[in-house]
Amino acid sequence: MERIVATHFTDPGCPWAYSSRPAIARLRWRFGDQLEWRLVLIGLSESGRRYEERGYTAARMAAGWGKFEQRFGMPFATAVKPGVAGTSRACRAVIAAREESPALGYAALRALQIMQFTTADLLDDDEALRRALAKVDGLDAAAAVGRIDDPAIVAIYEEDKARARTADGRPTHVQNRHAETDGPVRYTAPSVVFETADGRWLEVGGFQPFESYDTALANLDPSLERRPAPERAADAVLAHPIGLTTAEVAAIMRGSDLQDADLPATERELIAAVGEGELVAEAAGSDAVWRPADAVRSGGDAADALGAAA
Repeated sequence: MERIVATHFTDPGCPWAYSSRPAIARLRWRFGDQLEWRLVLIGLSESGRRYEERGYTAARMAAGWGKFEQRFGMPFATAVKPGVAGTSRACRAVIAAREESPALGYAALRALQIMQFTTADLLDDDEALRRALAKVDGLDAAAAVGRIDDPAIVAIYEEDKARARTADGRPTHVQNRHAETDGPVRYTAPSVVFETADGRWLEVGGFQPFESYDTALANLDPSLERRPAPERAADAVLAHPIGLTTAEVAAIMRGSDLQDADLPATERELIAAVGEGELVAEAAGSDAVWRPADAVRSGGDAADALGAAA
């Protein structure tokens, strides 16, 4: 079976990309390995200066993140960071991991998103990047951070940036889900372009609900198999060794696309699974990352990271 390629434009510093994780988690659960995910790092800012020039402060950003949590459910922290950081170094760290394997790239992205939105650490602090990436099973965090300024990694990063800035005239542009903050019309996170082996494609630009992705795939290939929701919340986590937040699990657990996610009920199930020794809860801001207890004990399997929400 030829898989549909899902090109995913994102950045570890974007709260919209982070808040899209429940929808992406549901998408990845439903279609599994029928989709081949390819990560493209946008490179939102080379330094924090651009944000400061636009009036952003660490306090303003921390206050705004609470609104994302209320609307979309992903965990955030209220801690005010010591400054405003660019995302370039973090993007290049993810690329260094991605060059090892796509699985490690997605796991690295997740680790840096959790760091960005649930701690006071900065995305342009190499020591903070090492601490966050050290939690990624199978990744040499020091080596990944050590390659941030490697000319080969910088060149790949520039290729990613250029690719992310090709949205002119595309559906993302037409729908006004693009940005032009540094000149060219670029994709905003978390835009996804789905493409079939025969060259047909559909684009879901910027932040959109799960149903937008699902509708695109239904039109591209009605023959795709659709996995139903798992019977237990723990089953969703057991299939994702790098872990899921409550909002991600709740999205996967939706019995129907007409049914809202039930975070409180999902959390109760997950807590019970921790009590039974099946899962482990790792604190993350106002919530937790739920992981299989066996994966934590064994150090996990990096090859399974692609199964996690991206």
